Parts: sequence; structure tokens; C-alpha cells
Amino acid sequence: MAPKVSAVVIAYNDEPNIRPCLESLKWADELIVVDSHSTDATETISREYTDKVFQHEFSGFGKLRNEAVAHATHGWIFSLDTDERATEELQREIRVQLERGPDAQAFFVPRRNYFLGRWIKRSGWYPDYRQPQFFHKDHMRYQEDLVHESFQLDGRLGYLHSHVEQYPFRDVDQYLMKMDRYSTLMAEEMVKRGRRFHAHQLLSHPLFTFLKMYVLRRGILDGKPGLILAGLYAYYTFVKYAKLWEIHRNG
Repeated sequence: MAPKVSAVVIAYNDEPNIRPCLESLKWADELIVVDSHSTDATETISREYTDKVFQHEFSGFGKLRNEAVAHATHGWIFSLDTDERATEELQREIRVQLERGPDAQAFFVPRRNYFLGRWIKRSGWYPDYRQPQFFHKDHMRYQEDLVHESFQLDGRLGYLHSHVEQYPFRDVDQYLMKMDRYSTLMAEEMVKRGRRFHAHQLLSHPLFTFLKMYVLRRGILDGKPGLILAGLYAYYTFVKYAKLWEIHRNG
């Protein structure tokens, strides 16, 4: 008999996305949602799909993901964010892995991102691996970083071929809203890691970010969305270092 899978989702105020996210996880043997006290209908919608909805204060994405995994009763975990969807092809590939016996203890899953009316094929947005999204909880743990959390793995790392589809930002306005939160968390994380501020970072790092996305990662071939993305990420980088400077200035 194939091992069972616990699907885990961390959520906060994402009413437009939570339903299609959870719809794509109906195949899982267990569904767990960890919500950080949403003030919209995120929790209410989640309870339509599972009675395993837990509330946890947000103190960083790494810690929140570990708390979500701790609620799982099965060994194999599939982690999905609210702006992501598990495709039918990915569901089948996971089942095949479990039926024949996984050849690794954690797997990266390629992500296909939709933004500004098109699938972004370059710009560093494809295949866009983040942390392994399919893994055995006895072999992997998230680092408890505030944002852009890494992981510790005791075992072999593999790659699945089927996609997660992600809809990270509805429009430029939502990107800017998310950027404000993430740039603050990243500046705080840099302080925790002992990073110092240097004035050149306000110019050199945004410029490098733009050139990396638009030229080195061929965002130029993504048309106008590629140019906009490179500019937005350069702006995020500038704001991140401006906030780092502000934190050091304020002690």
C-alpha cells in the first residue's frame, strides 16, 4: 500500500486564492491549513475543505512552515502556498513516486508563474524552484528564517517534472503591497544575520538585479512583462537596502 500524503498550506488574508488552491489538493489524504489570523474569509473558506485549520501567530515563514508540518499525521508532505495550484499531472507523478517507492527524501517541484497576462518563461521565473515542496518530514526541516527560508535535508534531493502553477500577483499594485511586507522582513533578516549597510548597495544591488533578470536570465525575451518584472525587482532590492539602512540608523 502506498504511503499517504499530508498537504499543508500556510495562509493569511488570501480570500481570492484560497479556494482554487484547496480545490487542487482534494487528492491528498490529509489537508492542513495554518492561518495567521486572517481578517477576511480565508479561514471560513478553508473550513469548507478541512476541519484541520489551525491558527498561529506569524513570526517568520520558516517557523510557520515547520508548525504546519508538525500538525501532519502522515510522513510524506506536500507543501503548497495559497497562490499556487497543484496540477493533475503533478498529482499523478506524486502518486507514481509513492507507489513505486520514492528515490529521494525531498523533491523540488518546477513552478510556472503567471503575471501580467502571460506565463513568464524566463527572467529567472522558470522553473523557479523554491524549497522542496514534496518531502518526508523525518528528513527535512525548514530553517526558521523570516522570509525566503532555506531548509536542512538529511537524505537525497530529487526533482519532479510536473508543474505547480503559481499566480503570485494579480497586478502591479498587489506586487507593490507584497513587496512592502517582504522588504521589511528581508531587512530584518539581514540584521539578524549580521549584515551591515553600505551606501553603494542602494545603487549597485538594484542595478545588478535588473541586469541579472533582464539580460542574464533573458527577461528581454518575455516582452514588456519581462521589462516590468526586472524593474519591479530592482525597486524591491532598493527598498530592501533602504530599510536596512533605516534599521541601522534607528539602532
